[in-house]
Amino acid sequence: MDKIYPANFEEKTGFDKIREMLLERCYSTLGENEVRKIKFNTSKDQIKCLLNRTEEFRQIILAGKNFPGANYYDPTDVFKQLRPADTFAEPEILLELKLSLETIIKIMDFLARAHDDGKLEYPWLAQLTGGLEVDKDLPSQINALIDEQAIVRGNASPALAKIRKEQLDLGKKALQRINSILSEGKAQGWIKKDAELALRNGRQVIPVAVAFKRKVRGFIHDHSATGQTAFLEPEEVFELNNRIRELAMEERQEIIRLLKAFADILRPMIPALKQGYDMLGHVDAIRAKASLALDMEAMKPQLKDQAQLKWVNAKHPLLYLAYKKQNKHVEPLTIELNYEDRILVISGPNAGGKSVCLKTCGLLQYMLQCGLLVPMDNYSEAGIFQHLFIDIGDEQSLENDLSTYSSHLLNMKYLLAHANQGTFFLIDEFGSGTEPRIGGAIAEAILEELNAKKAMGVVTTHYTKLKLMAGKHPGMLNGSMLFDSKQMKPLYRLKTGIPGSSFAFEIARSIGLSDALLEKAGSLSGDHDLDFDIQLQDLEAKKTELEAKEKQLRHADDFLSEMIEKYERLRDELQERKNEMLLEARREAKQILSGTNKMIENTIRVIKEAQAGKEQTRKARRHLEDFTIAQEEKLAKIPLPAAGKKARKKQAKPDIDLDPSPIRVGDIVKVKDQDTPGEVAKISGGKAMVVFGSIQLRIAINELVKLKKSSNRMSAARKPGTPSSFDINARAAAFKPEIDLRGEKVDQALHKLQAHIDDAYLLGVPQIRILHGKGDGILRPAIRNFLQNIPHVHRYRDEHPDRGGAGITIVDFSG
Repeated sequence: MDKIYPANFEEKTGFDKIREMLLERCYSTLGENEVRKIKFNTSKDQIKCLLNRTEEFRQIILAGKNFPGANYYDPTDVFKQLRPADTFAEPEILLELKLSLETIIKIMDFLARAHDDGKLEYPWLAQLTGGLEVDKDLPSQINALIDEQAIVRGNASPALAKIRKEQLDLGKKALQRINSILSEGKAQGWIKKDAELALRNGRQVIPVAVAFKRKVRGFIHDHSATGQTAFLEPEEVFELNNRIRELAMEERQEIIRLLKAFADILRPMIPALKQGYDMLGHVDAIRAKASLALDMEAMKPQLKDQAQLKWVNAKHPLLYLAYKKQNKHVEPLTIELNYEDRILVISGPNAGGKSVCLKTCGLLQYMLQCGLLVPMDNYSEAGIFQHLFIDIGDEQSLENDLSTYSSHLLNMKYLLAHANQGTFFLIDEFGSGTEPRIGGAIAEAILEELNAKKAMGVVTTHYTKLKLMAGKHPGMLNGSMLFDSKQMKPLYRLKTGIPGSSFAFEIARSIGLSDALLEKAGSLSGDHDLDFDIQLQDLEAKKTELEAKEKQLRHADDFLSEMIEKYERLRDELQERKNEMLLEARREAKQILSGTNKMIENTIRVIKEAQAGKEQTRKARRHLEDFTIAQEEKLAKIPLPAAGKKARKKQAKPDIDLDPSPIRVGDIVKVKDQDTPGEVAKISGGKAMVVFGSIQLRIAINELVKLKKSSNRMSAARKPGTPSSFDINARAAAFKPEIDLRGEKVDQALHKLQAHIDDAYLLGVPQIRILHGKGDGILRPAIRNFLQNIPHVHRYRDEHPDRGGAGITIVDFSG
């Protein structure tokens, strides 16, 4: 089997236009020749090498590096010309050769750059210069022979220097003499006052009126159009000019001798030089690929050995570039095919994007295996196929007497004969072109055979049988192009797992066909097909509704988890504070007790030593009592933690807003120890469904308290759907997925980041961007360490280099 089928695969997928874009971006015919050689490749190592080289050059462009980009000259014809002995290259050619050799040497030096650890900066590109033996002194040798205007230097040889000196001397002498004759003629009146020297047959002449031509001895070279003026070369200047012409011939002979001598030096170097120019052509083509990749925002996906697709946010490059000019959005394609789910059957309305999806798969896979970067997220996974097959468009052939359907069948015959586990096939409008029932049956049999051969592929269809088949057979799955049935417009978004409806009747009704005609068409179409289409639409509507409810429940669950986490954190903080207060109280009590004991001991000692009488004893006791009272006052000031919930409730002021009556549907309630009010929507089994803004929660009734309707708090209570302190709609409207922490201190930044992550996770935002900058490198590692300890952070990574690189962290949350 050919690696690609049919022969016009590139035209069918649009790769011919990609190749044209690459050719336009090349600097030289060397690069253009390399672009024309681009072909489908099945070797993972070679594809990896091509992709890595293009990616390295893309990084060079993004970094603004000064990569040599001038004088990409193609010397192929010159090298052929110099192959025989006794040949030479003109000075203009040698100048181009010198400039391009300087470019080659600069590229070699650029790619030889290394990091401080000795590793090359661009190791994959550096492979191109490995083994090159270009003589770096050759540009200097050429420069010694010719100057910047491609003129052989006068000091190239003594003979040439002598010839040019004589030319210069004779030229000056001839010019002085002819100017003297011109001035004399003007003075005597036989030459007009405004006459100037002219040039005829390469020689300087004097314009003399015909009536006075005999006044000057010389040779007439020409007459004016009117015949009134003769252009005359004076006899004495004529001899000087003849000698100057002889010197010009001698000069040319000497220059040719010098050029042949240099060609003899250059000729043995041609094989090594050709390698250098081959490298220049490769670099030119790689630069063109990198430039195009930047225009289409293409990346290097993760390359896998096995045949598979796991593309995230893939875009059709030609469609993306066209829409980019119009500032229009292209809906990206996310698709996954593997050994378990090999064949994707896409259905949906006409003009819904099925064929674009098919062509996107074919073009991107072909680009990838040609070594081009592709417009998809760089963490996408791309496999390698041995064969690509496409059947799309009208292949009718008048010359071969083939109808459209016959050509499709011939393509299917070829595919069935050669398909295997390494084949990736793409078939558009599978089964169409003939009687629907028979065409569908043949398509079903072919698809079953391809599935048995373990081939991988994507097909588009409107046939119900193929939709049903994909839902039953292992290895096959359905996919649908989504359609907005309310606004009657396609969404161009692929949804795998369910078949799609054609929405034929809805589209027909939207463009104005009468209800009577559509009703008749429905009866003619048969109940089975019509019922199946209606069921698909109902299924899609119900699925959308379930997804919305699931998202709402997930948000509610996340909200509860967040609240529980905050309460647990608060409880831990209170317990920690309580322990600290107890320790402080014990320490101060111990100090007071120690002081009291010392005072008592001192009082006893004073009484004993002084053998005091009653008055002295009374004074000592009074002093001791004053000290004891002061210590008790200190003890009273020591802060102690509350005795528990019951004690706190006793100390708390009564809530005058509470209503002690039983809770009923429609009452405004709040969770105990909380301030946010909600409305009771339903009561069952000792639990109430309470609506807080746009969130519904089931809460035990004994955990709720009823609010008085006449209270101020009641007036602040909001009905369902209106903004509340945690209304998801309000939060979603105000939330931005990007937070800028540049310039913040670490503790302040982490505090803001925690609140931002809490809001993002509560709102179901799948991804946020953290702008922290590069700076001194302190904030970024602190944020990374912080993110490691957040359970619902799935992963984090640097932004793409062209959109901020290490200065921005992308955070993905777990679903």
